[in-house]
Parts: sequence; structure tokens; C-alpha cells
Amino acid sequence: MSLIFSVLILGLAVMLSWPLAKGMIWAMCPGGQAGGFRQGLETLFQKVGGPAAVEGQDWKAYCRAMLLFNACMFAVVLAVLSLQRFLPLNPDGKGALEPSLIFHTAASFTTNTNLQHYSGEVSMSYFSQIFGLMWLQFVSAATGLAALAALARGLSGKTEVGNFYRDLMRATFLVLLPLAVVLAVLLVLGGVPMTLEGAATAQTLEGAVQTIARGPVAAFVAIKQLGTNGGGFFGPNSAHPFENPSFFTNLVTCVSIPLLPMACVWMFGRITGRMRHAAIVFAVMAALLMVKVGLAVHFESAPAAAFAGLPVQVTGNLEGKELRFGAAAGPVWGALTTATSNGSVNCMHDSLNPLTGLVPLIGMWLNVTFGGVGVGLINMFIYIIVGVFICGMMVGRTPEYMGRKVETREMKLALLALLVHPLFILGGTALFASTSWGLAAVHNPGAHGFTEILYEFSSAAANNGSGFEGLGDNTVPWNVATGIIMLLARFIPIVLPLAIAGSLAAKKPTPETVGTLRTDTPLFGWVILGSVVFIGALLFLPVAVLGPIAEHLAVAGK
Repeated sequence: MSLIFSVLILGLAVMLSWPLAKGMIWAMCPGGQAGGFRQGLETLFQKVGGPAAVEGQDWKAYCRAMLLFNACMFAVVLAVLSLQRFLPLNPDGKGALEPSLIFHTAASFTTNTNLQHYSGEVSMSYFSQIFGLMWLQFVSAATGLAALAALARGLSGKTEVGNFYRDLMRATFLVLLPLAVVLAVLLVLGGVPMTLEGAATAQTLEGAVQTIARGPVAAFVAIKQLGTNGGGFFGPNSAHPFENPSFFTNLVTCVSIPLLPMACVWMFGRITGRMRHAAIVFAVMAALLMVKVGLAVHFESAPAAAFAGLPVQVTGNLEGKELRFGAAAGPVWGALTTATSNGSVNCMHDSLNPLTGLVPLIGMWLNVTFGGVGVGLINMFIYIIVGVFICGMMVGRTPEYMGRKVETREMKLALLALLVHPLFILGGTALFASTSWGLAAVHNPGAHGFTEILYEFSSAAANNGSGFEGLGDNTVPWNVATGIIMLLARFIPIVLPLAIAGSLAAKKPTPETVGTLRTDTPLFGWVILGSVVFIGALLFLPVAVLGPIAEHLAVAGK
């Protein structure tokens, strides 16, 4: 049954990604042939955006516009959260938030991370949820999609990579909003609440009074899944029956998690005019995803250590799971949500078996298995450049990618982009694991407690947002440290690849010869796969041994 469930989810996502990519091209790159309704939309976007949305931008101007807009987004949501108690749509009277939590939340949603150190139904008003956090879930995802479109244009040889503001509006209103409306309707039909009324009051059979939180949940959940945001309206996220009430909603949301990241690969191929190359990249990503899903389901089929030797052990590990969906739904979701930068959960990752818990960590460490909307392929681009360079050096030729020579400048930028990710994860983990900032927050001893710290920094650096939990992480040190990491880890890996694309676009094309490494063959697929696996292992295997692998060996030895 678990195999059928996994194949159904992945198969539906792959099939839907192809036509969706065609629609994304229509939205993001209409070209000179756009006319009628589509041309009218372009004219409207230019009028709304003003002169800033008209002129073409090179990669530097594009990055400046992106950073400026995101800084404004951050400031606006800081203000919304700070003034929450004075703003409308607050029927339950939500009060002020602690300042470091405001900073952390604004940084988290601005960066498409949605790492939450709060419970939404307890802390946030409807105004904050809709006009602060949900708005950011749209525009942060649109930022990633716009950045990928700009990267693809640069790699196709254009020094003018587009206009960020126009791309942002295209991505928001022509891609994300229509998809979110469709998914929200499906979720409402599946039983997800959608209301602006305050919390409901009910009387239990025992005569007690119960307050039941609710709100515009369907709209929030739709964009959190499609935009690889992952932030939950409720504290338990998609394990909450109001966010995920049935097998139907679980299936629909599972499919929506990798859908846009998959379509981004095909969109990249169409913009660059290299669909065979895109197919190779897609195959590598799909292979990695299938392996991770398979391993997660396999490892979680073993019982939790606490039930070893008891009759219940034959059912697999049901600790921390939503029993309506069975033991397999949790690890499948966990693999999907960390292969992309989604971060939503439908089970407690802290309760996963040790090796199952390693699978989400690997997804965030590699951060290229489809990844977040737009940025997943941007991260894979760095591994592609490194792989091309290594192969070129092995055969004694100047490496080339898409007809341009990859030289010292591009490799310096690629290596910097590659190394900042483990620096944030390993540096943050080392600091907090060796000081009272981390030790005071850990509620579990030994390797498991270390894994909780490691997972939190992995989630922040990968802009994922899922939590291993078990941490008392709503403190000033945790909020500030992970907030800063989320901001840096979001924009450095976008700006540096755009700089590489700009550098390549400025070079003269090099004709392909018999000695050119082709990027549209199965051999190149093995090159990419090897680059990802071996570089990832060199960077993260030691810390994996200290955490989940050590815990597995300790449990197995009992």
C-alpha cells in the first residue's frame, strides 16, 4: 500500500508538471508574439509597476531590485506583526509578540523558509496571517521563480536578463494566484475551514467548554504548499485536522508540494532552448527523490525502539503519526517536504526512527532535489558548474557550459555559493551545541539532542522551515541566530549564480566540437549525480555520524 501511495503522488506530480511548465512559459516569457489578452496583462503590469517595471535590467540591476523589494517586504511585515493588536481582523484579541520572535518570523516568511517558533492559532491575528504572512508566501515564492527565469535568460546568452518587478508580478498573478485558488477550492471541498469568524465555542459531552480555533485556513494552506513555503496556520501544521482533514486532502497537498519545483525544470529548458539538458537534470532530481522516499518508507517500517519485542511492532513506527493516514504517509511527506524547501509536516519528525530522520536532513543538506520554487534549480546549477569544471580539467580542456567557457571567475563564485550552505549549518550547530544557548533548549540527551540542534540549523540554512522539534527554540539567541542565517542563506545562493550567468552571458559563444562535454546525455546525468552525492557526503557525512547514525547504532545495540 505504501508503494502505491508513493508512486501515485510522484506520478501525478510528474504528469502535471509538463503542462504546468507550458503555462509558466506563457506567464513568465510571453515573447514578441504575445497579443490580445496576454499583451493587455503586460501593459497592465507596466502601468502598475511604473517606469521601474519597464526598463530591462542586467544581472546586477536585477539583483539590486530583488534585494530592495525583499527589504521592503521584511520591513512591512515587521510593522504588521509589531502592531498586530491595533490592527483589524483580530476577533480573538491576539496580543503583541516578543521582539526577537517578530524579527525571526518576518525573516522566516520573507525568505520562503517559514520556520515557526510560534503556534499560529495562539499568536497570530487573521490580519497578520493574511496581509503579513500569507502575502509573503506569495511574493517570496514569486521571487524565487523570477530569479530562475532571469538565470535561464542569462544562460541563454542574454546580458539583459529581464525586469524583476515585471517578473514578480507575472509569477504572482499569472502562476501562483490561479493555482492557489484552484487548490484552495479543492481543500474547502475536502473539509478545510475558510472563514473570518472568530474561534468557535463548543460544549463537550462532559459539560466542559472548548474553544476551537479556525480561520481562513484553506487559502493559507494552498499557497503554503504550492509556493514551497510550508508555514502552518496551526501549530501542528498539516498534522492538524483542520489543515489536513482527510486522505483526499493529504493526497492533494502531497502532489502540490513538488509540483512547481518540477515544472521549473521544464520551464528552464524551454527558456534556454535545451530541453534535452533539462530532461537529464529532471531525471537526476527524480532519481534522488525516489531513493529518498523509498528509504524513508523502508526505515520507518521498523517499530520504534520503545515497542521492540511487543506485538504492536509489526505495524511499523506509528509514534507521532496521524493514524488516519497510516505509517507510510509521514515518511513520504517528510521526504517530499525536505527534498523541496516546503517544510510543512504531517507527522512529528522528532518521533521518526533515527535513519528515517536522516532522510529529511539529507534533503536539506543537498537542497537540490527539485528544491524550492525556482531556487532548487538555481542550487543545482552550482553543482552543474562544478561538475563541468571537474570534467574539463580531467580531459585537459577549458570547461564549457551552454557554449560559454567556465573559467576562474565563475568557479570562484560557484565554490563560494557551494560552501556558504554547510558553513551556516555546521557553524551554527557547533556554536549552539557547545554553549548554553543550545544545551538549555535541548530536552533529549545524547545523539538525539544533537540531531535536534543540527536539524534546526539545517532547516534554516536550506530555507526549509520544518522542525525536528523537541527544542525550546523560542528564545532570543535561537530567534536571532536562525533569523540571520535564513536571510543570508536565501539571497547569497541567488545572487552568486546570477553573477555567474551574467559573466557567462558576456562571453563570446564557443562552437561545439567533438571534444565538447555534451550536457544532454546520460553520461552528463551521472556527472551531476556524482557531483551532488560525493560533495554532499564530504561536507556532511561526519556530522551525520555524530547525530542520527550514532543514535541508530546506540538503539540497535540495546
